[in-house]
Amino acid sequence: MRKGRSRTPLPKHVNGGPQPKSEAFDSICVYCGSGLGDNPAYAEAARTLGRALALNGIRLVYGGGGLGLMGEVAKATLEAGGKVTGIIPSFLVEREHMLRDVTDLLVTSDMHQRKKMMFERSDAFVALPGGIGTLEELVEQLTWAQLGQHAKPIVVANIAGFWTPFLGLLEHMRGQAFIRRGLEVRLNVVEDANDIVPRVAALYEQTGAEVAPGALAKF
Repeated sequence: MRKGRSRTPLPKHVNGGPQPKSEAFDSICVYCGSGLGDNPAYAEAARTLGRALALNGIRLVYGGGGLGLMGEVAKATLEAGGKVTGIIPSFLVEREHMLRDVTDLLVTSDMHQRKKMMFERSDAFVALPGGIGTLEELVEQLTWAQLGQHAKPIVVANIAGFWTPFLGLLEHMRGQAFIRRGLEVRLNVVEDANDIVPRVAALYEQTGAEVAPGALAKF
């Protein structure tokens, strides 16, 4: 958490028009698929999030691709006047149709450097629907948080129930004592893309302090 900055949460409604820029945080890393998926609700959620980021002056940090949900969230952010940092490894430049019109474009040598840079440049993390890569990135951040390596907010956007099986798996792990007391997996779940930015703002307000009961799902 950055020091010496006001941490006033954003308004709860972020899509009705331009809102004052949050002084609480500057950037959100969004993990999501390079495909669109079968449910149109996924792409609409990506566009809704992109517009919300732009309207609130929050930079999007993402994987740099122009396809799928990655492309939808990035293009929506840019079209609404927002800033986008794309970070992509060189071997995916062609495969994921690297989006060249972003504010900042960083091409890395490998996936490890990409993920490190995404972490360093982000104040919070959001997982939209996606595939194995999205799941791996989300689980990595959950693991680091579980082990006390960072306290940045992590929000799972459970659009149309996409992440429900994963949340059930976490509950199963807890029930089987593989996620034990003191090693809870802390993440926040929202069902509506309109709730993502206000939820991150509320969580970021609590960063570095005791999280209020009920604010986070614990597995």
